Amino acid sequence: MAGQKGKKQPFWLGGAAASVAVCFTHPLDQTKYRMQVLQTRAAMLSTLYRFAIRDGIPSLWSGLSASILRQSTYSTARFGLYNFLSRQLQSSASRPSNTATIACAGVAGGLAGMVGNPAEVVLVRMCADGAKPAAERFLYPNALVAFYRIWREEGVRVFGRGLSANIVRSVLMNVSQIAPYAAAKRALLSRTSLEDDIRTHAIASLVAGTVATTACAPADVLKSRVQSASQGTSVMQVVREGLRNEGPGFLMKGWTPAWLRLT
Repeated sequence: MAGQKGKKQPFWLGGAAASVAVCFTHPLDQTKYRMQVLQTRAAMLSTLYRFAIRDGIPSLWSGLSASILRQSTYSTARFGLYNFLSRQLQSSASRPSNTATIACAGVAGGLAGMVGNPAEVVLVRMCADGAKPAAERFLYPNALVAFYRIWREEGVRVFGRGLSANIVRSVLMNVSQIAPYAAAKRALLSRTSLEDDIRTHAIASLVAGTVATTACAPADVLKSRVQSASQGTSVMQVVREGLRNEGPGFLMKGWTPAWLRLT
């Protein structure tokens, strides 16, 4: 029975849970991507309000099919690979070291980033579409049609756009969640009167989410701009143009909705 104490659950439940969660958090994701591709300094709430007023509140869920597909591939692979690598370590050691655990997280994140990159391209394009001029929009009705049109109109290679930045982001996301969480939890237990309960876990998770969002922001912005472009562009081109037109602060665009969603 699933309720038996100590019984491990299948890894795909993590991907399923993430897919359900995005049905509620998708407006934050959409706003993040739009902030990342827009060359403005508009804040999260003003960006959210602007598009909700212009296109209607239901439009905040446009691109949801791509978001679910992305979680079904990326998150499921991330959980599955991490579980597999952890089991391999446990078979050779009674208790893997923190360094080994972090290494597992990094490898799992990088491989999952490769698996999920095609869905990531579709997701970024569908979410950023509403922020572009009408003539530059892709107008994909759903994720499956988007996959077909990209393959037919632009070629399979487009699914690899932003791959290097996405792998970096995925590695940083996994590593910067696990290490800060463990460090924060140790500090709370040793330096405060808190016990190993839900309050300690919540505070440690808040710290880990903040660190992960900040560490991943630059790679996330670069990935989004490369993947949303209708013409092929490189990461270095995005960096040069962003620094020239917006300054170094452009690398932290979309931080607030990303932090809210993750934390």
